[in-house]
Amino acid sequence: MPRIQVFQHVAAEPLGTLDPLIRRRGHRIRFSNFEREPDLQPDMARYRGLVVLGGPMNVEEKDRRPHLLAELRAIEQMLKLGRPVLGICLGAQLLAHVLGAPIRRHPVPEVGWHPLATTDDGRRDPVLAPLGEQAPVFQWHRYSFQVPDGAVHLARSPLCEPQAFRWGENAYGFQFHLEMDEALIERWLANPRYLDELRACGHAADAADIRAQTRQHIAAMQASSEAVFNRFLDLVGRPRRKLTLPSREFT
Repeated sequence: MPRIQVFQHVAAEPLGTLDPLIRRRGHRIRFSNFEREPDLQPDMARYRGLVVLGGPMNVEEKDRRPHLLAELRAIEQMLKLGRPVLGICLGAQLLAHVLGAPIRRHPVPEVGWHPLATTDDGRRDPVLAPLGEQAPVFQWHRYSFQVPDGAVHLARSPLCEPQAFRWGENAYGFQFHLEMDEALIERWLANPRYLDELRACGHAADAADIRAQTRQHIAAMQASSEAVFNRFLDLVGRPRRKLTLPSREFT
């Protein structure tokens, strides 16, 4: 029974719809919750896959959030072992950083429903292809990654060019949130910390508009996300050749 490690940063950002898909396939999930246990040092040798979730912190906060260093080293370990990694939002930024790409504060926060367009490579990608040429997806970020050297650029949006990438055969970074359902979106909209952060960035979140768009788009996103996530889970436990990573030391 393959084991999957999940890095969770805050209670407000769980696996969402990905959780039942993993359990339905019989995989065992081990959560590392860095909000409750910030000193965790996960050893990834026991795990066949890794999912790194989002969170309100940023890669540049490594000096005061040492768990980010532990996560970077764990992601690097998984990549060296050739095992599947999926990074979502902050998780994608951590994956990109391990691969040598810069992470920058985005000029404008990208929040709510936005059109995502796949690249030619994205439409052919064995995991992301179910999204088709264009699809509305849920976003909530104010930092973004660059596509790492040697990675394949899979998707873009009008506000943020690098939305998804694949490195090697089985490491994926998604800036957007395919794991959302209506209840989880409502939970974020009711979170004062999240809304206060948006206001501080000059982003006037229109909760009513987001709710209306959620009712319009959530069913289609969940259908395509189930296909995308299942294709990623198909990679878990499947042997892959080990790859050489950029030489770097995390400090």
